[in-house]
Amino acid sequence: MLTLPVTSLKTIRKRLLGLLWLLGLVCLWLLLTAQPALAEEPSVINYSNIRLNDHDFSHQDLSGGVFVSAEMRNANFEGANLSNAILTKGVLLNANLEGANLTGALADRVFWLDANLRNAILVDVTATRTSFEGVDVTGADFSDAILDRYELKELCKRAEGVNPVTGVATRDSLGC
Repeated sequence: MLTLPVTSLKTIRKRLLGLLWLLGLVCLWLLLTAQPALAEEPSVINYSNIRLNDHDFSHQDLSGGVFVSAEMRNANFEGANLSNAILTKGVLLNANLEGANLTGALADRVFWLDANLRNAILVDVTATRTSFEGVDVTGADFSDAILDRYELKELCKRAEGVNPVTGVATRDSLGC
């Protein structure tokens, strides 16, 4: 049987306690400084319930942006990427969306009154219970868009032109 002197047991105990203390400090440092992989800033733009009147969003990438119940009178979205954006209950009176890409956007219950949608891409847009009164849709592409029958009929009355990006005639995209 092997016996160690008392002094060496005390030394071993001190070293073990020192290592445990150091390990505890390392763990504490990791807990306080480490960030989970999902802690990054969200990349989704959220402008819900905000007044954005006269705001200039021209040529910006706003894809996937959320504009629920936002008031955007006279806002400028010319050439902006609004693909897959959510514009539900938005107010876009006199807004400029010329050449904007709204592919896959959810635009139900939106007021586009007197807005400019010239050459806009509205492919796969859902725009039910939406008003397009006085909207310029020259060259707009509404391919596979979901629209109310009344609004579709009204849009067909003033549909003309061909979208310069998709090459689709506005009348054809609306099924006029």
